[in-house]
Amino acid sequence: MMGLTFKNFEVKKSREAEESASLEFMIDSGAVYSLVQSDILDKLGIKPYKTVDFTLADGTKINRNVGDAYFGYLGEGGAAPVMFGQDGDRPLLGVTALEVSDWYIILLKESCIP
Repeated sequence: MMGLTFKNFEVKKSREAEESASLEFMIDSGAVYSLVQSDILDKLGIKPYKTVDFTLADGTKINRNVGDAYFGYLGEGGAAPVMFGQDGDRPLLGVTALEVSDWYIILLKESCIP
């Protein structure tokens, strides 16, 4: 089952990093990668290690840089791939971040359980 929920998550370079950003993410269990705007990732010291081609739901083809970020929620978290978003892109938390962190989404209650 796929659905959308919105929650605030912490994003940072690594579990040990002190500098972080708290962002409202759209949680999409149908998306593989997470997405954070490039300027935020740059400020956190997160660097891309590859460029990936993506096809959006409407068929549009794009390519984006990808790096790794640590995502945290209620004291739990994990590192997952993150796309470097452009201006206007909404922060998105994809299924890889959910899986590495053992988070479960309760869609009807719009909650996230670590």
